[in-house]
Amino acid sequence: MHVLKISVGRSIDYRKAYWLPIEVYGGGAMSKNFRSGLRLNNTGKWLGILVSVSAFLHANALAQNSLQNAHIGVPTQLLAEAEPRGAAYPASGDVHPVIKTSVDLVLVPVTVTDPMLRLVTGLSQDNFQVFENKKPQQIKHFSSEDVPVSLGIIVDTSGSMASKMVRVREAVKQFCDSANPQDEFFVITFSETAHLVHDFTDSAQDIEEKLVFAIPKGRTALLDAIYMGLRKMREAKYSKKALLIISDGGDNHSRYSEREVKSAVKESDVMIYAIGTFDRYVPTEEEMLGPQLLSDITETTGGRAFILDNLIEMPALARRIGIELRTQYILGYHPEKPPHDGKWHKISVKLKLPKKLAYLQARAKTGYYAGDE
Repeated sequence: MHVLKISVGRSIDYRKAYWLPIEVYGGGAMSKNFRSGLRLNNTGKWLGILVSVSAFLHANALAQNSLQNAHIGVPTQLLAEAEPRGAAYPASGDVHPVIKTSVDLVLVPVTVTDPMLRLVTGLSQDNFQVFENKKPQQIKHFSSEDVPVSLGIIVDTSGSMASKMVRVREAVKQFCDSANPQDEFFVITFSETAHLVHDFTDSAQDIEEKLVFAIPKGRTALLDAIYMGLRKMREAKYSKKALLIISDGGDNHSRYSEREVKSAVKESDVMIYAIGTFDRYVPTEEEMLGPQLLSDITETTGGRAFILDNLIEMPALARRIGIELRTQYILGYHPEKPPHDGKWHKISVKLKLPKKLAYLQARAKTGYYAGDE
């Protein structure tokens, strides 16, 4: 996977029809630089469609675009056991339920992108279709506003990260800088064991300062760290929750298995994003399996795993992920017959767009576990 860098030729005004010049730099099949344009329609109900390339814009520009909308709350009910902050997290072979969303209202965050991974804003409720177990659902709640998020940052501090920590710290700073002022954060670091190094806080500076003292050493307990992050999210203040994982290797020292963690991921209501930086020249077996592991874990949640060839891109990519969380659509529906069977219910989201916009894609979580009450 190659991360695209986009430079904007001029500012976007979606109220007018124009050609938006873009310069794209990529790797692999897109290694040749080229220029292209995007024609936006200014008539009818498609007036509001806007392709946002602000993922790589300066922070000052954010105050003038759609990422700074008013905050609104989306009603939801969560079923979670009480657990005090800072409690110990056992590393056993048992899988404990994390969080299950009340199926009286199912919330589905959706990210819409074009083929070059640019974020698309400006769509309306009528542009979406939601299916549960292949049956269409009526969307009762719709939001495209920036709502506060509970965020967990999980950072690999194993020995192989020693030469990468400068970029990691900058990436975390960029991710936090793109956050909503009301967001809350916690941070977990992991090497041979996972540690909660800072509990939930609304101070991004506190998070950044904790990483200054991180000393890379030891092996990689990635799965244990993810499991710890999911359990920590049981204490989240907001209904929208996300984890960001930064790692350069697969797992080689966890007590939790891949099966157990994937099960916990599906039971949670947490979006997971990952930035992977793997050794392409002398990879270990864990590093070779790492990209697929991160992809499997993130895609179920509606998130994404980005695999980098160049560490320099990490801060910009972390900022891009932060902005993606700001520009998601939230769809809510009530199942026709709310299930209480404890089973996995598949979700799919489709876009209703004119043919000339058929290239846009929606990404959302693939399902949820219903409560068994």
